[in-house]
Order: sequence, then C-alpha cells, then structure tokens
Amino acid sequence: MGIVVAWAGGLKQRRTQRRLFQLATVACSLALAPSAWLWVGSGERVGTVASAPEAPVAVVFGAGLDNGTPSPYLAHRLDAALELYQHHKVQAILVTGDNGRASYDETDAMRGYLVGHGVPEVRVVGDYAGFDTWDSCTRARRIFGVSRAVLVSQDFHVRRALALCQAAGVDSYAVGVPEVHDATWLYGGLREIPGAGKAALNAWLRPDPALLGPQEPGIPKALADAGGR
Repeated sequence: MGIVVAWAGGLKQRRTQRRLFQLATVACSLALAPSAWLWVGSGERVGTVASAPEAPVAVVFGAGLDNGTPSPYLAHRLDAALELYQHHKVQAILVTGDNGRASYDETDAMRGYLVGHGVPEVRVVGDYAGFDTWDSCTRARRIFGVSRAVLVSQDFHVRRALALCQAAGVDSYAVGVPEVHDATWLYGGLREIPGAGKAALNAWLRPDPALLGPQEPGIPKALADAGGR
C-alpha cells in the first residue's frame, strides 16, 4: 500500500512540475513576443550613418544628462546626428527630450551641443515634451509635421523607436549607435523587454501624448532655411 501511495504522490508531483514548466514557457513566450515583433518588423530599416538614406529630418531621442550636459550615451546620439547633417543626409534635426521640470532640460542641452558643434541654430528644433518614445514619435508627426525622418538612438532602443514612429505616421529609417557592452548597455537592453510590451500597446491604441498643444513651425522654418541656401 505504501508503494502505491508513494507512486501516486510522485505522479502528482511530476504533473505539477510539468504544468509549471508549461506555464513558465507560455509566460516567457508572451513576454518576448513584443520584442520579436520589433525585430521582425524593423526589416532593413535599421543601419548606420553610412547606410542611412537622405531624409528631411533626423530625430534624436533624449538619453539623460550629467550635471546639465548630455550624458555619454546622449552625446553619442548627437554625434551621429551631427554626422548625418555634415554628410548632407538630413537638413534639420529635431531633438526630443524631457523638460518636465525647470531644473532638468534635456532639450536645450541637446540643442546647445549641436549648435556648439557647428549646426546653425535654425536647423536644430527642440521638442520639450518628449517624455517617452511614443510621445516623441507622435509629437514629431502631429506637432512638428515630420513625415519622413532618420531616427537616432542606441542600437538596443532604436527598433522600438522605429516601430513607434512608423505607427505614428513617420516614414522612418533608424541609425543604431553602437556602444560598449558594459553594465549600462545591459541595463538598457533589459529595459527594452517591458518597453517592447508598452510599445505594442501604444502602436495598437495610439494614445495622445502627455502634452499635445498647437502645431509648431520650427521644422518648416528649418527646411525653408535649407532650401534657401
């Protein structure tokens, strides 16, 4: 009798373990599905500065400040945008960042960096309400009138930016800025797992950004300046 009870208990345990494994497999598949969507959907639209096509505008996403100046990751994004501009692949640059409080102004720091490196001030347009990637993309289209752009971000983030800007109505190509695979890069990559899920929801629901407001003329003015020279 004891052998039968032990056998039955072992069978029940194995069934429980199998079910837990199946549940874990399904959970992992669901968690990674949005990331797979980003990779598959990007196709051949992700590359380098050298491979980027010409477009009217480069869009640079904020990446934090160090004592009021661009963080190393943000500086690398701005350097890539500067290279696009210098090689006449874009005519204007939209820098989109967080200026949600007076003491933190990514956008002016980005504008100052580019102007300080030789880009005419009129060609650098700031979006002060780019609080996240979706807000930056939908505001680029709805507020600044950007319909075609080269997006600039780190390689771990740029596919999400591409998917969201495409969903927002911006015909986009993405330049992925490479970085050393250190702890910062690893942290950024891990953040993309939940970020991909949020991106899928944004692409599906297409919510209004945190701040909408009237259309702004900065990009048309920048392109008009480019056409007049």
